[in-house]
Amino acid sequence: MRLLHTADWHLGRTFHGDPLLDAQARAIDTLVDVARDASIDAVVVAGDVYDRALPPVDAVRLADEALARLSELCPVVVISGNHDSVDRLGFAARILERGGVHVRTRVDDVATPIPVADGLLYALPYLEPDLTATVLGAPARTHEAVLRAAMDRVRADLAARGPAPRPTAVTAHAFVSGADASPSERDLAVGGSACVPAGTFAGIDYVALGHLHAPQTAGPAGRYAGSLVPFSFPEATRPKSCAVVEVLPLGTTCDLVPLPVWRPLASLRGTLEELLRDAALAVHEPAWVHATLTDAVTPRDAMARLRARFPHAVALAFEPVGAAPRPEGSYAARLEGLDDRELVARFVTDVRGVAPTAEEARVLDEAFVAHRTEQVAA
Repeated sequence: MRLLHTADWHLGRTFHGDPLLDAQARAIDTLVDVARDASIDAVVVAGDVYDRALPPVDAVRLADEALARLSELCPVVVISGNHDSVDRLGFAARILERGGVHVRTRVDDVATPIPVADGLLYALPYLEPDLTATVLGAPARTHEAVLRAAMDRVRADLAARGPAPRPTAVTAHAFVSGADASPSERDLAVGGSACVPAGTFAGIDYVALGHLHAPQTAGPAGRYAGSLVPFSFPEATRPKSCAVVEVLPLGTTCDLVPLPVWRPLASLRGTLEELLRDAALAVHEPAWVHATLTDAVTPRDAMARLRARFPHAVALAFEPVGAAPRPEGSYAARLEGLDDRELVARFVTDVRGVAPTAEEARVLDEAFVAHRTEQVAA
């Protein structure tokens, strides 16, 4: 079976406040072209269709248009991600299935494959441990435990179908051990590891993954399609693409198709006057710009003056040359890379001057878990 693998559309998201919907629409145009021209048997959207549980109207309209266009060409399989609302994304799923759009958001469907050409495709939505462990009979409320339980059901279904070789694929929304995360992703777990071993998917010819925004392999059979567009400046070095995958029992081939660059990303460094006057920087004027100013004294109205040349400057940092270094670097540097739990703990520490106690940390963890499960169940 020949699959077009995409994921992490995050429709409704902005880039430092700038809208992304036009950029995402152009990327979806490319998906439609690939599905039409590459003899695709099914399109797989591996979760996070929307950026939040209650997406804006324009985002819903774009998703509706995209699924309609793709389903005119071949079946489309969509799973919910950790940003999606199970009930809202899964609304009218049985009706949509009659039109060739298979939206899978429920645990009960994990072992019910979707026939695609000569193969079988199993769709595993994002499995929030606190909501799915009991249903799946998992031994623990962890990401690894619930995914293992779901995959046990998948393998049992395959075994019941007999030994005849057929291509098999699974799509899932998860963080596989060894893969590289991006700053724009929401952490899947609080107070513990969200990673699952690649061996969880053993016995499957291809695993179409969602959640991580950089295209990459994950284990011997897994691949992240990555997001349609970049959501953070570090993603500038990882070009966006979709994957055209030929899934065969004795081997799988994958071709990456580049997605269009709506607006490039540029990280610039220097004094404000250098950035405003350097003729060589003209190439970055249409780009989204992250500027790090090295002026010894912070210039007045720095962002406004920067935007006079770079209208899409969206991020500004200050690292004065010759200034006495701060004990822990800039405040932005101290916060960089922190997950949600660590960020709140740092906020408590900075405001109060004392780190959260073990009991306070436990309360914060419970609050994050409650919020996350509420969003998934909404």
